[in-house]
Amino acid sequence: MRFGNFLFPTVDDPDQDGRFIDEAIAEARRSDELGMDAVWLAEHHFDGMCAYVDPVTFSAALAMATDRIKIGYSVAQMALHHPVRMAEQVALIDHLSQGRLIVGLGRGPSTNTYEYDGFDIPFAEAEARLVEAEELMVRAWTASNTGDGVTHAGEFWNVEIPALRPRPFTKPHPQVIRACSSERSVLAQARAGRPFLMNIQPIEVTAERMDAYRVEMRANGHDEERIAANTAESWVWRNIFVAETDDEAANVGIPAYQRQSELRDAMRNRMFEEQGNAIEGVTKETVAALPRRNVEAALIHGSPETVAERIAAIEATGAGGVLASFRIGPMAVDTARRNLELFMSRVAPAFQPAPDQS
Repeated sequence: MRFGNFLFPTVDDPDQDGRFIDEAIAEARRSDELGMDAVWLAEHHFDGMCAYVDPVTFSAALAMATDRIKIGYSVAQMALHHPVRMAEQVALIDHLSQGRLIVGLGRGPSTNTYEYDGFDIPFAEAEARLVEAEELMVRAWTASNTGDGVTHAGEFWNVEIPALRPRPFTKPHPQVIRACSSERSVLAQARAGRPFLMNIQPIEVTAERMDAYRVEMRANGHDEERIAANTAESWVWRNIFVAETDDEAANVGIPAYQRQSELRDAMRNRMFEEQGNAIEGVTKETVAALPRRNVEAALIHGSPETVAERIAAIEATGAGGVLASFRIGPMAVDTARRNLELFMSRVAPAFQPAPDQS
């Protein structure tokens, strides 16, 4: 099983954004030093939910600040990006990172419209824009490898572009993975024969969706080798807090997670009051009912032994990786660093392959 650090620094005070951005870079470097498999980056605008705002720009900085760790988007909100510009940026960062980029894509936020409004994009177009943008980017990357351009006539973009420069470092293009917030979207990725990112869910739902994914892949003609490869490339999201004892982890981790939820709610509500727009059907009550608001589902906490048991339950579902936030909300940087180091020294080794004795 692989592990990724989801760098998601939430900052209420705009004057502190720079400090949290610097600390996120330091956390990525430390994750690299400790042997973590990936760092993952979010995208949120205007509200302080994510201090560095743009995962594409920030990934370029991390590509230069780290040596071996993969860098993934969880996710780039494709409704807010022009696909040709995005394709160029990703090709450049693919070179800067020497092929370490994982291009995680999603439609955009599901609980607010102010991020869409700020870019003059109707929320109703978000899903269709994601699909069309991904298609255009993949075509542009692939064609550029042979020096060819692309003509695209779509619902949102009509472009005729020469071959991209630079061409992607990774051939035919960097790994593309899609975020899935519902079983319907998980099954769509299964039919397409693609791995996926699963949002926070209770372990029972995680297991059900992984089972359904494998069943749907088989039903659509994918063999067991392809299924195993895809599940190994699929990741699930959690938050993690490790301490020496279960009590210590609960006493620090649970309040930190509750504070994070309260802070993010306050940020969204403030923006909603300023902007006055909401997605139909989204209320404070529906947000409160999301799995990520359930501490038991969202937060793995405890001693190294307890956390390892919880991780083993995820491994048993067949998911290949856990992307986890170790700095939870406005947690002190030293506390988060100790959490990360405890996890990598006393939990992660239990999930590494046994050394070759031959």
